Amino acid sequence: MINAVGNPQNILLLGGTSEIGLAICQEYLKKGPARVVLAALPGDPLREQSVAQLEAAGASKVDVIDFDALDTGSHPKVIEQAWADGDIDVAIVAFALDGDAEELWQNQTKAVRVAEVNYTAGVSVGVLAGERMKAQGFGRIIVMSSVAGERVKRANFVYGSTKAGLDGFYLGLGEALRPHGARVTVVRPGQVRTQFSAHVAEAPLTVNKEDVAALAVSGSEKGKEIVWAPGTFRWVMVILRHVPRAIFRKLPI
Repeated sequence: MINAVGNPQNILLLGGTSEIGLAICQEYLKKGPARVVLAALPGDPLREQSVAQLEAAGASKVDVIDFDALDTGSHPKVIEQAWADGDIDVAIVAFALDGDAEELWQNQTKAVRVAEVNYTAGVSVGVLAGERMKAQGFGRIIVMSSVAGERVKRANFVYGSTKAGLDGFYLGLGEALRPHGARVTVVRPGQVRTQFSAHVAEAPLTVNKEDVAALAVSGSEKGKEIVWAPGTFRWVMVILRHVPRAIFRKLPI
């Protein structure tokens, strides 16, 4: 249960070794101790490091459960395990795949894998977590989307299209859960300085994961449906959303 001063007591991170996801957990832990459940891929070498990171940040307890995004049939058990010791106050959805953008649109196997992880698995856990929060009558879901999904560009349209779908689903889930006391916040960062984006050149308005975490937590606490990171991207995308396609395709973005 979220305590009297609004701090969560139980946090679930789906994508238990995600740098941004862990940064969001740490942002919450600045406010006070909490139990954190890390749902992480079996055999991920970063699992132990992630546990130690959160323990050092002040977590009262860190539990780890196995989570394979591609194995959607196992997701009901994952959510059951996450809720086994009590209600989850905040669920963070922070897992994704990317790859070489030019290879992805020409490699059916890799394109489908990215779509299944980034979109299908996100829908799967969203439905299950949403069901639990509807039943308990409260809770917050924070999902990591991307500005890449706001208007999908040629440069990375496979990845961008998966984020567009994820974004749309969670905005709809937020509307569905609103009458039942739960809230969803969709976070749309631009490029973030993490290992996930280390293979591409740094773009304008690139931010640190700690900046995204602070915006995500404050936005969720305020009940915001959409959070831009940095906030400037909101106005950039207002313009880009209305640029004619013939011009848009020529822009150096």
